[in-house]
Amino acid sequence: MLTLYLVYSGAAFAQTTFEGALQKKTDSLLAPVKATGNRDELLPNGVLQNLISPSGWGGFGTYIFGGLGGDYPQPYRNTPDLIAFGGFCAGDPQKTVNIALSMNITSVHDVRDLSGNFEVSRQIFTGSSISAGGLQLFASKHESDSPGSTFYFAFSHALQWLPSAANGGSKLTYTIGIGNGRFYTKSPLDITNGRGAHGTAIFGSISYELIKNVNFNTEWSGINLGCSLGIKPFNSPLAIGIGITDLTRYSSDKINSTFVICYPLSVAR
Repeated sequence: MLTLYLVYSGAAFAQTTFEGALQKKTDSLLAPVKATGNRDELLPNGVLQNLISPSGWGGFGTYIFGGLGGDYPQPYRNTPDLIAFGGFCAGDPQKTVNIALSMNITSVHDVRDLSGNFEVSRQIFTGSSISAGGLQLFASKHESDSPGSTFYFAFSHALQWLPSAANGGSKLTYTIGIGNGRFYTKSPLDITNGRGAHGTAIFGSISYELIKNVNFNTEWSGINLGCSLGIKPFNSPLAIGIGITDLTRYSSDKINSTFVICYPLSVAR
């Protein structure tokens, strides 16, 4: 962690894939849980399934979490970027809802440029969940070029006929959602460089389990395309995601590499 801090200590200004998608960290920490009551279903396999877009799956139970994410190079720059995040969630989404709250720090070395996220999730019919949330809330207009606060709605489904190597999990899940802000409004640098002003507002993802504890994820963020690996090493709650983003010319000026590492600091289910 210290090495990353030293390398990525520059101030974050460019719109990055992480400023707008940190709420999904609750998804990456979600371990498969047994369905309660009369529910008999496959749930997500507990490995990170979304790196640049939200999921309809939220947290389960009560825990606090934190982690680091990075982006290299930043769009229209040749420098790396680092972001830290932390938060907590509480609630049973099978009975009522789960609520997750988190904070982003996009200037890690001097703890500046703070913004917040929230997510409310609810499991609905078999193998399915919905979520609604907000990202980059209260971001400083002087520090970040994010398009203001972002709000979204997402639906996710875990295929019931394709069991995972993990007990109670599904090998394949998908998400489709709609949102404003970073899912629709491109960065000022995109506009200046002729990439247009707006994305699709629609985002989505597909996650497939390659082997136990390793997922391959493909996502459309509303602005661009990305692919990643979700890894859950050592059979522990630690979640790792590594990938590449901005694969098309629809936004940004080059392909970027991304990573995230996150861990629940305390869990009470």
